[in-house]
Amino acid sequence: MNLAGSVDTNILVRLVTQDDARQARAVDRLMARCANEGQLLWVPVTVVLELEWVLRTRASLAKAQFVQIMNALLSMVELSFESENAVEQALSDYQEGSADFGECLHVAQAQVRQALPFWTFDRKATKLTGASVLV
Repeated sequence: MNLAGSVDTNILVRLVTQDDARQARAVDRLMARCANEGQLLWVPVTVVLELEWVLRTRASLAKAQFVQIMNALLSMVELSFESENAVEQALSDYQEGSADFGECLHVAQAQVRQALPFWTFDRKATKLTGASVLV
């Protein structure tokens, strides 16, 4: 894997919202350079978690919009996601269920690590396969 570096949440926010023209152009140039040079930008799983929060709370995007955006980002050849399988599983669980995205991602990460059950007090999270309520 030929990495050109990694990205912060604000880079992905600019990429998907284009809410700051100058910064969006800079992100577009970075993506084009990576595509032209066959390089990847690494996306930490913590950035994915923060991205959902920013898009939900600051951009007022609905669950379906976030899932659509994440699927588009996951398909970009310029991006390499940490724990991509867990992110994909979390998106699926989030889309189908009532648990928060963060809880879905936590449980998906625990599944990948074979560290189940995922103990929680969050009753919505316990509807996820592998999560258990601590009583």
